[in-house]
Amino acid sequence: MRFHRLLLILALVSVTAIGQTGPTYPPNLPDATVEVYKTVGETKLNLFIFSPPGGAAAEKRAAIVFFFGGYWRQGNPAQFAMQCRRLASLGIVAVTADYRVSSRNQTNVTDSVRDAKAAIRYIRGNALRLRIDPERIAAGGGSAGGHLAVSTALLPGFDEDSEISSRPNALILFNPVVLLAPVLNDVQLARIGADIDEIPELKVVDAISVSPWHHVSSGAPPIIIFHGRADTVVPFVTVESFSKKMHAAGNRCELVGFEGQEHGFFNYSPNGNKYYDETLDKAEEFLASIGYLKPR
Repeated sequence: MRFHRLLLILALVSVTAIGQTGPTYPPNLPDATVEVYKTVGETKLNLFIFSPPGGAAAEKRAAIVFFFGGYWRQGNPAQFAMQCRRLASLGIVAVTADYRVSSRNQTNVTDSVRDAKAAIRYIRGNALRLRIDPERIAAGGGSAGGHLAVSTALLPGFDEDSEISSRPNALILFNPVVLLAPVLNDVQLARIGADIDEIPELKVVDAISVSPWHHVSSGAPPIIIFHGRADTVVPFVTVESFSKKMHAAGNRCELVGFEGQEHGFFNYSPNGNKYYDETLDKAEEFLASIGYLKPR
């Protein structure tokens, strides 16, 4: 058990945000509009906004904001730039967000959650100027970024003073971390939760307070999850249990498993990656089913 835990902890704290577009941070995305959504001390947190071409001036479009992976320790908003470009070409305002991580900002997971909620509030609060429908804002992300996306929908608290809701209207998640604390009466989930609870960014946090699995209730936004069945960093059983719990609460939660695929299988590759295309094809179908895109 202790050896297994050590291996998992090493995997969690050393994993990089697979799929980054180069090593540059902050990223250089010249085709995106950059806006500062939050300032903490001397740290400015940016949104990189990819706008659809054309459209009527009065048209209100759906939007999605992505959060990068890296276990709240590292990572780069460029990870989801290609997904943003593709979705923007279809008519959605697509955003990839920066947020604080421990390696750059000496923060923990609660700071990242606060930033993610602030990003949703900023987009909704500026919906008119950005030509966005404030009731059609989705959140997405991979790994720790998937955790942040689902946290904006399920976790209570972590909001700075504001009358603007930080809750997205839909979620698109890629191998998300949904369990950050042990689950009672389930030996396997109890072990996984205890292992994850050992990572440094969680050591000063009440793990249940940031564990989406523990906050599932009725009335959650519709969700689609893409996850590799061979993922050893974020085991498939965690999202499987989360999905079952969502269904039991009467929520829509589609879980799409990919046989033989490991963590980060969905990332864009300039040499081609069929899973990048497959996950985005299914994401488009999901977005069309909830009225965010026109069916193709």
